[in-house]
Amino acid sequence: MNLNLQTSYMGLSLNSPLVVSACPLSEKVENIAKMEDMGAGAVVLFSLFEEQLRKENELDEQIFASTADIFPEAASYFPDLDEYRVGTEKYLEIIRKAKERVDIPIIASLNGITDEGWIDYSKQMEQAGADALEINIFYIPADIELSALAVENRYIDIVKKVRNTVDLPIAVKLNPYFSSMGNMALKLEKAGANALVLFNRFYQPDFDVTRLEVLSNLEYSHANELRLPLLWISLLYGKLQASLAATTGVQGALEVIKYLLAGADVAMTASALYKHGIKALHSMKHDLMVWMEQMGFKSIDDFKGIMSQQKVADPTAFERANYIRILETSG
Repeated sequence: MNLNLQTSYMGLSLNSPLVVSACPLSEKVENIAKMEDMGAGAVVLFSLFEEQLRKENELDEQIFASTADIFPEAASYFPDLDEYRVGTEKYLEIIRKAKERVDIPIIASLNGITDEGWIDYSKQMEQAGADALEINIFYIPADIELSALAVENRYIDIVKKVRNTVDLPIAVKLNPYFSSMGNMALKLEKAGANALVLFNRFYQPDFDVTRLEVLSNLEYSHANELRLPLLWISLLYGKLQASLAATTGVQGALEVIKYLLAGADVAMTASALYKHGIKALHSMKHDLMVWMEQMGFKSIDDFKGIMSQQKVADPTAFERANYIRILETSG
């Protein structure tokens, strides 16, 4: 059977629904080329953190000191930021070299902290040749006086500012803790987001009870974490024009298949590449194709979204009514 793995992600045509999520593996162009060879449809570059640049340039030590410990990717992938410092020019050069080397889309990733950072760096990424931009608005509202509406407006304002700055497709990487996730998704789309990436993992510290120290150790995602993004992708599919990307718990083809059935346009992974190497992409692609052939699906479009709330025979399977039925039958 001639299988078609093509998918569309925020207007970009991808040869595969497998996308490498933001991680330091993409620091090397050689790795990006290997990702393409192994079946990646696109690569999201490692995030450029505004506070890193400020530290390198010695412009604002205070901002760095107060925010570096609350960004998840900084905490997880960069245990010591002094040992991993990437300036703007190096990042832009990676974009340029990657575009020369590979044919798949290169998606720049930006994690800003000021209006100037979001605007200036997104513009430079576009000029360097990035095919799209993923903005990682990681913000912990630690101020208990801050309202939920104020938090939402912070996200929306950032998206609007970036949208007014670049013509690139924009993906927004979200956390799942908004009080009305569906309404927030709609607001972000109206603000100019072309895709939503579900979900970001909050930085969650641990304690060393002997040394009485806060630990910032890395824990890779697990397949059992897919249920929350699976739920929201299933609920949002068909209700938004924006693309949907899944980025939690993708360890193999099984998780990729589930996300696509829910309605995701792409499934993103990084943890699996750390655990099994970049070659894990080849295994995912192979196993996805085997499943498609067994099920009689010739293309991604044949089955994308068929398990979403919009298309399943019993839409209440995603709602409270189903939870009540489960409780009633489990006794």
